[in-house]
Amino acid sequence: MAIDVDQVVAIDVHTHVHKSVQGGPPRTAGAEDMGEYFGIGTMPQYSLPELAEYYRERRMAAVAFGVDSVSQTGEDPVPTNEEVAELAAEHSDVVIPFASIDPARGAAGVKAARRLVTEYGVKGFKFHPNTQAFFPNDRMAYPLYEVIAEHGLVALFHTGQTGVGAGQRAGGGIRLKYSNPVHVDDVAVDFPDMKVILAHPSFPWQDEALSVATHKPQVYIDLSGWSPKYFPPQLVQYANSLLKDKVLFGSDFPVITPERWMADFERIGVKDAVRPKILKGNAARLFGLDGPGA
Repeated sequence: MAIDVDQVVAIDVHTHVHKSVQGGPPRTAGAEDMGEYFGIGTMPQYSLPELAEYYRERRMAAVAFGVDSVSQTGEDPVPTNEEVAELAAEHSDVVIPFASIDPARGAAGVKAARRLVTEYGVKGFKFHPNTQAFFPNDRMAYPLYEVIAEHGLVALFHTGQTGVGAGQRAGGGIRLKYSNPVHVDDVAVDFPDMKVILAHPSFPWQDEALSVATHKPQVYIDLSGWSPKYFPPQLVQYANSLLKDKVLFGSDFPVITPERWMADFERIGVKDAVRPKILKGNAARLFGLDGPGA
């Protein structure tokens, strides 16, 4: 069953799956520092079916993914990309599956990406330059982008500061330099037909993100990871004007719930005509979902 755009109130383009249905404990690395950073205690963790039910109860759809940072952690992601995709197919009324492949996997990663697209039906790929320790315009990642572009899918890049390692000794070894969105500008030039999402208000590089998104027609911005009440004024200004068709609702669930995000969104100066675009219209068009609501 495909997502019925007219039956959902919003499409959350940024949610995380941290727990496998295969048993065993959830991945706990980073749960405490992320929870502390976002002021929620230890971060709750959801399997794909649990996430799907959470969003179904709220009449929302969600893009869901894990993060593969094997080159830095030495561990494969939990759950696997295959598990996310297979379970998303069982919950296709509310879940859009993305995958995540560390560019350092090289040719094996490219082969896996192609298989995830052709056999598992993933709709995009999540990159986290901080935890994967690479600049988005590093040529080692280009073979992955070629797969994404070939199939008309979406590449989503974490941008700006991250809660991963925040407050820990040496920031947990995480280097912020990798997540300046200006590095994605090269990617947008070299892959002009690949749709790109710059994730999060890109502190401290918000103006760079706005510049890239206004200059490159295939580049979008998602608003995840921050409560809207903290959005920089220039982000709200551009969302109301030049980028009104390219700004997307994202929560960063489970560290921010969609309820909290939407409650705060109601209180900021976004035009009434723009709100439905941000909440679902822009995402529905980006992902090619059918229906008048798109």
